[in-house]
Amino acid sequence: MRLVFWAGFITFLLDQVTKYIVVHVMNLDRLGSIDVFPPFINFRMAWNYGINFGLLSGDSDLTRWVLILVALVISASVLWWVHHDPAGKWQKIAAGLLIGGALGNVVDRVLYGAVADFLNMSCCGFENPYAFNVADIAVFAGALGVVIFSNTEKPA
Repeated sequence: MRLVFWAGFITFLLDQVTKYIVVHVMNLDRLGSIDVFPPFINFRMAWNYGINFGLLSGDSDLTRWVLILVALVISASVLWWVHHDPAGKWQKIAAGLLIGGALGNVVDRVLYGAVADFLNMSCCGFENPYAFNVADIAVFAGALGVVIFSNTEKPA
């Protein structure tokens, strides 16, 4: 379980540090956008009150606290699953990524009332209207990894 903790802690820390730098040091919340390496990488401030792609994005306290509760339940469930399923190294790392990312977005919802999204990537004539953050990448990669690296052997 130590590997899950460290993967989650490093993910959480990386997510929160990048958000702090972009929102508070670079003042992206006031500027709105910063072109970093256009069109491939840009910073576009987006406060996400919902889940992926702004789904369920009601700016209400009820939605906010329900999404916080859902993220905490999912994190606890993944932790329980990895603890009770003989997980390998890569599944533990994936679980840490998922949990660290989910908790990073929970902290945003508690502090700001919404998740701070800022990464925007476009390419090859396609203008991506969405922004995301380090936690979103970690949750996606972690969820995929937990499934891919899960123990598929049946007990004898």
